[in-house]
Amino acid sequence: MEFEIENFRLEPLGEGRFIRPYLAHYRQNGEERSWEILKAGDSVAILLWHRERERFVMVRQFRPPVYLHNGDGMTVELCAGLLDKGGFSPETVAVEEVEEECGYRIAESDLQKITSFYTSVGFAGSRQILYYAELTGAMRVGSGGGLREDGEQIEVLEYSREEVRSLMADETVARTPGLLYALCWWFEKYGKK
Repeated sequence: MEFEIENFRLEPLGEGRFIRPYLAHYRQNGEERSWEILKAGDSVAILLWHRERERFVMVRQFRPPVYLHNGDGMTVELCAGLLDKGGFSPETVAVEEVEEECGYRIAESDLQKITSFYTSVGFAGSRQILYYAELTGAMRVGSGGGLREDGEQIEVLEYSREEVRSLMADETVARTPGLLYALCWWFEKYGKK
């Protein structure tokens, strides 16, 4: 899947759909301080392993903030989504994202929680809940990927164990810390079998 980016520019953001910029003021050890903060939503991410094909299922997509740093903007990520869907549990959002992004229908009971952690702690401090799920061909209900209503253009990727080990060390590919942590977890738990 090709991504063509043109006329990329930055402009001040007063208030966004998914983030809100703030200047926090506080007293620390008796001294007045301030800090620039982006209030951003929490999220879920799911490490997917296809049992029959023995492959990891991930997504590739364009991320404008990464584009600012590497001129490419393409990332390899876990299937993920924001917890912005009004009152739905993280597990419900995870199930929905797996189907929308990757084309597999899983149940909440298929999810195994790995951990949760905070991301972008220097300016956002959003929490991400990390899950693991195994897939089979019978769970396939669509192709996944494509251009979503929210403008995300997603490509579904599959990696073997060997390919993902190379991906973990390849600094030329933009990868998220959650992806790297999840893969380390998987290799520790399942990779020795």
